[in-house]
Amino acid sequence: MKVLNTKTKTAATLVIGQFLAREYHCYCPRCGFSVGSEELKRLVPQGCNIGYDVLVYVGEEFYLNSRDNEQIVMALTEKNVFVCPSEISYLAKKFIVYLSLVHKKVQKETKAFLSINGGYILHLDGTCEGDSPHLISVLDGITEIVLDNTKVPTENADDLKPFLKGIRTAYGDPVAVVSDMGKGIVAAIEAVFKNVPIFICHYHFLKSLGKELLEPEEDTIRKKMRKHGIKGTVKKRFRILDNNITDAPPWFLETFLNSIETEDVMKAGTLEGYGQMVVHTLLDWALKSKNQGQGHGIPFDHTRLVFYRRLVRIYTLLRQFSQAGWFKSKKEKKLYDTIRRDLLPVIRDSALKRTATTMQEKVDVFDRLRAAMRITLPENKQGLNDNGELCDMKTIEKEVTKFMRQLSNDKKCMKDKAYQKVISQIKKYWERLFCDPIVVETKAGKIIIQPQRTNNLLEQFFRTLMRTYRKKNGFQAMERVLKAMLEDTPLVMNLRNEDFMDILLSGKKDLAERFADIEAETVREQMKKITGNGPLVSAKLNRLIGSPEFPECLMFLIGKKAS
Repeated sequence: MKVLNTKTKTAATLVIGQFLAREYHCYCPRCGFSVGSEELKRLVPQGCNIGYDVLVYVGEEFYLNSRDNEQIVMALTEKNVFVCPSEISYLAKKFIVYLSLVHKKVQKETKAFLSINGGYILHLDGTCEGDSPHLISVLDGITEIVLDNTKVPTENADDLKPFLKGIRTAYGDPVAVVSDMGKGIVAAIEAVFKNVPIFICHYHFLKSLGKELLEPEEDTIRKKMRKHGIKGTVKKRFRILDNNITDAPPWFLETFLNSIETEDVMKAGTLEGYGQMVVHTLLDWALKSKNQGQGHGIPFDHTRLVFYRRLVRIYTLLRQFSQAGWFKSKKEKKLYDTIRRDLLPVIRDSALKRTATTMQEKVDVFDRLRAAMRITLPENKQGLNDNGELCDMKTIEKEVTKFMRQLSNDKKCMKDKAYQKVISQIKKYWERLFCDPIVVETKAGKIIIQPQRTNNLLEQFFRTLMRTYRKKNGFQAMERVLKAMLEDTPLVMNLRNEDFMDILLSGKKDLAERFADIEAETVREQMKKITGNGPLVSAKLNRLIGSPEFPECLMFLIGKKAS
């Protein structure tokens, strides 16, 4: 071999830091074959100056540890690797591209691993916000491996079929499919995976059914309370009282708490300013109704109904405290009159009272169904991560049958179409709600698989992903993020799965070594597709188009041209 040429470039790895690499390219005089440094190729991609280990570090810190660009830049600087914050976002996307390419290379090995368990149970779910595309992910409910992802404009069957056909080609037919109640999703599953059992996620089922049952009353209460402006008024009174309480001596609050804990009526009656403190704590109690839920939202949490009922309770309590003589000074009596006057329009609203009564009756019925299905129970502290109690499906089926029988026999309830809809919905999805364990054949013999009751694995990941981006960006709206996010981003969930990592690494020491097996040109082509979407529009032009006078500007040009 003869030396063809030498090339010098700046490179950076975690092990070495920033360094100058001089690469000798050699060739064979007889056949013309040329080769560069294999060692350098294992450290840094061809045509790049950031090492594979730096790329992996950025990806893991960005997606798994939720660190923002500046934090990652500072951490790399300590390792003698210097990059700018904007480059971190680019490297994070590049990490996903590498991960996706490696993931596709091991599909056959993944399929073989899934067959050890008798197959896989396909969990399918998606997320979107505003007019963003739907990010759809599927994972195996047994091994919890994310199998594939896509972005589709809608959850219609026609948009989902090509994606599901790709899943079937790569991994075969699943043992069963678990999804939400979306008509498009179910239709696509039925069309692609024929004769495969389809089960409905219990959480999604309860959420959909409960919304139809409770949202009319919830909406009425929301509109009525907004019309009265009561929440803003209560907050205003509370802030004024809070300032007064803050100026009180430290012993005052301690004495107040002791009087309640020890039920010392004499101390309560003699303490000056006690009535003001009572009103302050009652208003605080009413405002804290928003914290009484467990993070599920409607229909599982009913914070507006709780707020209304607490206001009614406060109105009654204030009158009782006044009659007991707790409001002594002129200032306290005036405060009592003011708060009661504020609450009076809400208390006298007969339509609001009827709606609250009806909603409470429906909440009681819905809670009975939740108890029968053993999921999202009010006493649980798991919030949105509730997968449902581990319970025999036959037991749950019997409890739901009992619930339906009791509800059907209640003539008063059955006059309401909302309760009739509850019964019809349960009957409609009965076969897909209560599935028997599935018996499958494996090399080791027959095994029994019980599909998970919820799609919570995917729900939890989507929430974690959105929380990560909100933490980085500092804003709640995720529409723009979902549009820019790579469709294979959910694959980072697999990095915490030890079994799948053994498949992914294929004998390599770590991800950096595994990424070195991917051709740099293939990655460049993928990155061009990602960064080359849509025409580039200057910020100045965007400002001009956004101006209300933009058409007039064009008309002025036309008039000037004509003259």
